[in-house]
Amino acid sequence: MVKSMTGYGRGESEDSSIGFLVEMKSVNNRYLDMNIRMPKQLNSMEDQIRKYISQRVSRGKVDVYITLEKYSQDDVVINVDEQLAEAYYNAYYSLKGKFNLAEEIGLGLLAKAPDIFTIERKEEDIDYLWSILSKALDQALEMFIDMRNKEGLKLSKDIVQRCDIINKKVLEIEERSPVVVDEYRDKLTQRISEYLREVEIDQARLVNEVAFFADRSNITEEIVRLKSHITQLKDTITAEETVGRKLDFLIQEMNRETNTIGSKANDLLITNLVVDIKSELEKIREQIQNIE
Repeated sequence: MVKSMTGYGRGESEDSSIGFLVEMKSVNNRYLDMNIRMPKQLNSMEDQIRKYISQRVSRGKVDVYITLEKYSQDDVVINVDEQLAEAYYNAYYSLKGKFNLAEEIGLGLLAKAPDIFTIERKEEDIDYLWSILSKALDQALEMFIDMRNKEGLKLSKDIVQRCDIINKKVLEIEERSPVVVDEYRDKLTQRISEYLREVEIDQARLVNEVAFFADRSNITEEIVRLKSHITQLKDTITAEETVGRKLDFLIQEMNRETNTIGSKANDLLITNLVVDIKSELEKIREQIQNIE
């Protein structure tokens, strides 16, 4: 199934103490280029998050935004260094008596002293965080992939329609090709007759010249390959796998065969049909650039 590389997804998950918001968006890119922005305390989970997403996304420039919200401060511990506080108190008391200071030595004064109070954060429980985060990731991925699938369906329909147009043009070329040789024979006979007038035409040389032209302008192989590529392209679109690169290769091959037909045909009508085919191929190529 064709998937677009353009998508957006959003997911949320929470429990009584924490909540996660995950947002994803992507544009086309030749390979998978993932950029994750998240709080520093989740840095140790980055590889796990990348692997989780890459299991379901294979191409595109993907930006992932993860927001963490905490509803309690149970992970914060305030430590009090009572020995240091006592030392500060004794020092303050000594200074008070020495300089006959009136100020009372209270908690406010001790609280300003450095290192008496220190804040310590508990180590994050990675398994617990992942149990909540993974649910938000799943929601975001579901929306993200669903959007890609819907956009991919539109792309595939457009490509199939253009393949049908190309196939019709190829059939017209196939019908026109034998006529080109006949017309060349008639024109060549007419020109020789005009120049030689009453002199009899050498039929053997005429046949050889027409045969040489027919061989040089024969496009049967190119038409067969081009029709085969059209069938492969349609089959590839319905395949249950990543198809973007294969489609890109097929378009290159179709362009190659079309250019060869144009250079060999030596006919204005076929040349015009070749131009039409190349125009449709270019439109398909532009569409394929956004397929995963």
